[in-house]
Amino acid sequence: MLQFKNTAWYLNLKTEFWRHPNRLTALKVVTAMFALVLPFIVTNHAYIAVTLALGVVAAALSETDDHPRGRLKALITTIISFAITTCSVTLLKPFPLIFGFGFIASTIVFVIIGGISERYRGISYGAILIGIYAMLGYDNDLDWYVQPFLLCSGALFYGLISLFLLYRKPWRLLDEQLSMGFIALSKYLEEKSKLFPSSTNEQVDIGNKLALLNVEVVNALEKCKEVINIYSHEVDDQKDLLPYLQRFMLLQSLHERAASSHEKYERLGNKIEYKELLEGFSELLHQLSHAAELVAENMLTGQEYNHPVSIGWIVNALEFEIEKIPEKDQQLLILLLHNLSRSHVSLKNLNTPERSTSIPRLGQDKRTVKERIKDQLRFSHPRMRYAIRLSFCFTIGFLLNYFLELEKGEWIYMTSLFVSQPTYRETRQRLFQRILGTISGVVIGVSIIQLLPTDLGQMLLMLSCAFFFFLYLRNKYSYAVVFITIYVLSANNLTSSAGMEILIPRTIDTVIGALLSFLAVRFLWPNWQYKRVPKLLADALDKNANYFHTILNELNDKNTKSDDDYDYRLARRLAHKADNELTLAWRSMRVEPHKKRKVMDQAFTLTYLNHALLSYVSALGAQRDILHIKQNIFHDTAQHIENTLVETSHLISNNSRSNADISLKPLLVTLKDKINELDVSEERQQLRLLYNIGAVSNKIMNEASAVKR
Repeated sequence: MLQFKNTAWYLNLKTEFWRHPNRLTALKVVTAMFALVLPFIVTNHAYIAVTLALGVVAAALSETDDHPRGRLKALITTIISFAITTCSVTLLKPFPLIFGFGFIASTIVFVIIGGISERYRGISYGAILIGIYAMLGYDNDLDWYVQPFLLCSGALFYGLISLFLLYRKPWRLLDEQLSMGFIALSKYLEEKSKLFPSSTNEQVDIGNKLALLNVEVVNALEKCKEVINIYSHEVDDQKDLLPYLQRFMLLQSLHERAASSHEKYERLGNKIEYKELLEGFSELLHQLSHAAELVAENMLTGQEYNHPVSIGWIVNALEFEIEKIPEKDQQLLILLLHNLSRSHVSLKNLNTPERSTSIPRLGQDKRTVKERIKDQLRFSHPRMRYAIRLSFCFTIGFLLNYFLELEKGEWIYMTSLFVSQPTYRETRQRLFQRILGTISGVVIGVSIIQLLPTDLGQMLLMLSCAFFFFLYLRNKYSYAVVFITIYVLSANNLTSSAGMEILIPRTIDTVIGALLSFLAVRFLWPNWQYKRVPKLLADALDKNANYFHTILNELNDKNTKSDDDYDYRLARRLAHKADNELTLAWRSMRVEPHKKRKVMDQAFTLTYLNHALLSYVSALGAQRDILHIKQNIFHDTAQHIENTLVETSHLISNNSRSNADISLKPLLVTLKDKINELDVSEERQQLRLLYNIGAVSNKIMNEASAVKR
């Protein structure tokens, strides 16, 4: 009996251990740090211990998701770049002007190199960070090679541990990325469940939240695709990727169905007799959300996925209840139920997918390294502007540090590096998080350090803060800032025994660095969203039109459908990415200066309408395999809607000027009359869905004139 309890306890602990990727990363960092730091703390070599630990932190922040072979290449590149950076700092530090010029120039170079790929982005960021660490730890009394050797040794030690663990579980990173995708989908489904029942006003608010959550799902899908492509370049047998590709394709399919909208459900929500029926749909979406969460857990822990039996019961109950309501109202819900039922069946058959030997294609960036760098060497490119802004912050920080002879003024650089982001919204958000987090961290850290006078106690504090920093880094940055501040304080205190006297200087340095970042993004070529909205809207309409066109092609001729659905999936992906860009532009506009919030209301309306249009088109796409179009008016109207979307896109972007009447109103009237003539049937449902696509397109066309450039 005791053995059984121990076994159960062990299994529960193991499951909990693998369920949280952030905990695994934090534990990996602290383990590497502890193994390096403890011997030198015990032997009173605090400088060596702290420098090695900083190397571990820089390496961990440089790490990106990669296949073991790719991770080995990345580790070699990381150590070489770290060695060049740290040696340059220690050799040039005695020559301020040369050092300053090299620091600024190398920052621009590293940022541009980081634009090559996600792998290089992590390495270049780590190289800049470890250079600042080398400045903070610079000691003129030491030989020039000592600090670079220690920092690179710490980075190498962590890299080897991480590489060893990755070789033990080479597919773990794919599991983590796919699980994040299913978790994002789960949140989307949970929010959508609030639509049933809901009023018109509530639907606008929920629609706005769904658009923001859709950003998370699409970003997760993009990250999954990127990691799968990385693995595809490294694995020997592409068929080893097939299970992960099947999960990825399932996630895409579930997202399309989740993003689908067939009708304006408030029409039934206003009827009391349908309240329980709509609550049933709410519960179905809630249970599907829970199922997506279980799939994510299955990917992380390896436990078998058990599909909730309750979902089948709810589907059967809803089918029974829908048959009781008038046929006129049935059509509002029957397509929705069918759509959700297909998601239920797909999840139910998760462990027994259709056997396939073909490897579906995923879009890849086929540009060469030279082409990727060349694309960034334009002043209008966001990454080039980011590089110049960051180098500007470092330049002002360097001048202040040089002329005012600040003690550890390198904190200004480090703060600017953490706060500076490509966009105004992200930088502004980081500004407050960094200042408040740093001030809180300094106050808390200095207080705790006074209570832990021994080196061993401060080492434990440093390790604990490192763990919590990496635990909260992805999800709660403000918390992470507090812990990394305490970490750096305890590390500095171990080497310099500084006490309360560092409280004010560190706070001032942090405020200066954060303000420099804010001023740079505020006044150096700010790309205000009101200037971007017309282009983003035009692009979103164009991509929606292409998505719609791809669906119509498959409906018109089933034989045009490719074996792996690549063209369709690409059109769908681009439509969602364009919708995300428009959503993020509106989201960013809300925190910009009041004078720059032009077309704020129009941007909100257009974001909501474009997401609604994408939802209706997704509903048509989700049904494309089973739809059999019989009405000629469907094809004629669909073609006219597609042409209208393209024409509106061109007019907004000023790519063409047409005097043609592109109003959809007369066509919608004709289509509505045709719908009213038909009895309740599949054809009537198809035309209603098309009518909704046309109606939203017409609204967008009318609203778009307010933001036309």
